[in-house]
Amino acid sequence: MAQATLTISSKNYSSWSLRGWLLCRMAGLDFREVLVELDENARQELLLLSPSVLVPRLTHGDVTVWDTLAIAEYLGETFPKAGLWPADPVARARCRAVSGEMHSGFHNLRSALPMNLKARHERFKIFSGARPDVERVKTIWSECLEASGGPWLFGAVPTVADAMYAPVCSRFRTYAVELAPKLAAYCDTVLAWPLMAEWTEGALAEPDEIVELEVEF
Repeated sequence: MAQATLTISSKNYSSWSLRGWLLCRMAGLDFREVLVELDENARQELLLLSPSVLVPRLTHGDVTVWDTLAIAEYLGETFPKAGLWPADPVARARCRAVSGEMHSGFHNLRSALPMNLKARHERFKIFSGARPDVERVKTIWSECLEASGGPWLFGAVPTVADAMYAPVCSRFRTYAVELAPKLAAYCDTVLAWPLMAEWTEGALAEPDEIVELEVEF
């Protein structure tokens, strides 16, 4: 099969690009990054690439997938030995549930705490509408870590859920969100992940200013 390509946007700002990239690397997929520059033509380019106007977009041979959870499912089926989903059916069901919740929810958190890997606030006031989202993330993490024993959400190795929540870890660090020790340790684990370090290195090399799209990308 021909080498895959993954279309992404800003490494500093695009949480969905990060999720898709992590999933591809976790699966062991050999792929080439295709960067969509976020200039005045970005929206038009993304419309041509993806009906949802979102990145990432994975092309693997004759297969094209543009939704992050669909990418996770495709990679899980294509590379079953990579262990993207937990082997235990009960844990796997919960992993799918919390991953889906991240995929479709937390809109106020996304708006109030946009991903910005270059930024770091010593203090940041979170508006009241986003606080329930923050608390829900904490609850999910607490329940998963309690059930699995950590250090990742579902045990000894990262899964789809960790890829889905990795941008939230970066947001909590950027905006100085207070966390209980066990949850802070989980964030530290994610942020020290070599794959996150590699992505962050690319983010820090980007220009500081971009033109933002009308949707989270």
